[in-house]
Amino acid sequence: MRYTVKFWGVRGSIACPSPDHVVYGGNTSCIAITTDAGVVIFDAGTGIRSLGRDLIRNGVMESHLFFTHAHWDHINGFPFFAPAFNPAFKLHIHGARLEGCPKGIQHVLNHQMETPNFPVPLAAMQGISSYEDFDVGTIFTPFAGVTVRTGPLRHPNGACGYRIEYGGISVAYITDTEHHPGQPDANVAALISGVDLMIYDCTYTDAEFPTKIGWGHSTWQEAVRLAQANGVKRLAIFHHDPEHTDDIMAEIEAEAVRTWDGAMAARDGMEVVLA
Repeated sequence: MRYTVKFWGVRGSIACPSPDHVVYGGNTSCIAITTDAGVVIFDAGTGIRSLGRDLIRNGVMESHLFFTHAHWDHINGFPFFAPAFNPAFKLHIHGARLEGCPKGIQHVLNHQMETPNFPVPLAAMQGISSYEDFDVGTIFTPFAGVTVRTGPLRHPNGACGYRIEYGGISVAYITDTEHHPGQPDANVAALISGVDLMIYDCTYTDAEFPTKIGWGHSTWQEAVRLAQANGVKRLAIFHHDPEHTDDIMAEIEAEAVRTWDGAMAARDGMEVVLA
């Protein structure tokens, strides 16, 4: 059985192609989960460009793409996702009905590729097979044996979290979300309970958090607290602050590992093999 998670973009807010963001990466949110049944993609930040090349190289001809929400750093790599321009490819797109996405995911993707934003229209992406707008809480079976569960997250304009189960192994993808100190989010707890890997929004540290309240993000310390309280086996620190250079990220990762040895910081190109 195969179950792997590959991080193609781990940065939050804005891409950071600079010498200070080489080790941990500067691409924005995109992960791919590969099972024997198929490839499921989450978010289309700038990391999806490299993922697209990888899918072509490996002859993958079908995939499902789920969006957490439609903020720029989670969609702006989509126009560069090469497989979607191949009419023989089958891309199924899913977006949650959220306050910030009232007209649906197709409208959002189309708008960002309209003149003067982009020279190529969404209609040129003939590999898109379907668009689906869903209510948060919906459960999907994108491929045989793969279950994708959804739940609401705390973020400006709303966001959707995911739990992906296959062959008795589970992964939670929880970004973007803001915690309330001392008040664990029951929706998050339901998605992460007992998972083999939790990918969590750790944009800030606890020391930084008080000045960022209302911005819709969380901390690595809260991630550790959630992981330990909910039987999570491993934690991937994710959605790194653009201001967190490689040196700062190395300090965060070292402190997180000292706090709990199940923690690690996600990097562009990192692959976690679960089965």
